[in-house]
Amino acid sequence: MTSLLSLAAASSWNRRGTLALVAASIALATLLLLTVERVRHDVRENFSRAVSGTDLVVGARTGAVQLMLYAVFHVGGATSNIRVQSLDEIARQRMVAWVVPLSLGDSHRGFSVLGTTPAFFEHFRHGDRQALRLAAGQPFSGTLDGLYGAVLGAEVARALGYRLGEHIVLAHGSGGPLAAEHADKPFTVVGILAPTGTPVDRTVHIDLKALEAIHLDWSGGAPLPGLAIPPEMARKFDLQPKSVTAALVGLKSRSAVFAVQRFVNGYEGEPLMAVLPGVALDELWEVVGAGERALLLLSGLVALVSLAGLVATVLAGLNERRRELALLRAVGAAPRHVLWLLALEGTLVTLAGLALGLLAGVILIAALGPWVQAQYGVALRLAAPTAAQWQWLAAVLAAGVLASLVPGWRAWRLSLADGLSPRT
Repeated sequence: MTSLLSLAAASSWNRRGTLALVAASIALATLLLLTVERVRHDVRENFSRAVSGTDLVVGARTGAVQLMLYAVFHVGGATSNIRVQSLDEIARQRMVAWVVPLSLGDSHRGFSVLGTTPAFFEHFRHGDRQALRLAAGQPFSGTLDGLYGAVLGAEVARALGYRLGEHIVLAHGSGGPLAAEHADKPFTVVGILAPTGTPVDRTVHIDLKALEAIHLDWSGGAPLPGLAIPPEMARKFDLQPKSVTAALVGLKSRSAVFAVQRFVNGYEGEPLMAVLPGVALDELWEVVGAGERALLLLSGLVALVSLAGLVATVLAGLNERRRELALLRAVGAAPRHVLWLLALEGTLVTLAGLALGLLAGVILIAALGPWVQAQYGVALRLAAPTAAQWQWLAAVLAAGVLASLVPGWRAWRLSLADGLSPRT
């Protein structure tokens, strides 16, 4: 077998020009398969790690997926706000441990602004119930003296080059070249969070009272003409919010989750909805599952086309190699040796394609990973292949071995005389 392997390697190298194209096509198919699977795996993991210490997410009555998307991932918008009075009723429930209000709507240079309370930094968990950690500075105080303090996510600080003590101006709404800014009430960066690999990295966090302060002289999404309330004067107003976008709820016992959920869903004060983060994410995966399967199917078809090209290339070269194979038979090679020779050649080409595809995938993720995280907040990790990726690699290799048996079987059927005096 060792001599056959050496002979197959030498024969493949002798025809490296043609076989290199086949290996390149297999590498492309492998790259597509592994990249699609890696992106699918990392996107799911990023979504799953985004919020791990929250038992319920509460918002206005809407779809469970939509509520999770805008409350946790800051994608889309709420159908309506919920009253703070309703959250106080929820917080008074015996099994509720804490409630963290969330208010969205403003932005800063393309990044979301989240109005919340200092309790957010105390109770929010991500990954394996990891607490938020500050890389520099401290959380905003929640007092009137520290009203205009901002805590930046890691990606915000990195992308915009901010440091502690710098002043930033928030924009009303989602931003854009025509967005009005709250230029009269700048914020000071008081803290920068350590990276989490979640939407927190792409968020500017401010106090709920500060969010109320910058909108005192606004109405209908625009500043009121002739009315300008200075930052210091804003502290004299009642800055307690009347409504927020959503809230995160933690319970004293997980066994009470359905009882509290029923209370929220049946709340008579206003139409509310409470969802379990894990259940909502499962619904999201059902929605996007068809697209994932379509991408994997497309990648699989590319792999099949590449392997078909391998078969066609080796079969096309058989006619030129009939004399070579006959000479092998003449010096004592058995028909099975010819079969194994061509099968080994095809397997070597398949392995070369798999190795190139795996290497290209590593380079692609290393090169585009930071850009994807900056643009979409998804951390693509350089890691060992997942179980699903190993399965795809094994499937492509097995298909390549089977495809290589086709020309091997064809060569095995050729007679010795046929090779020494081939028909034209």
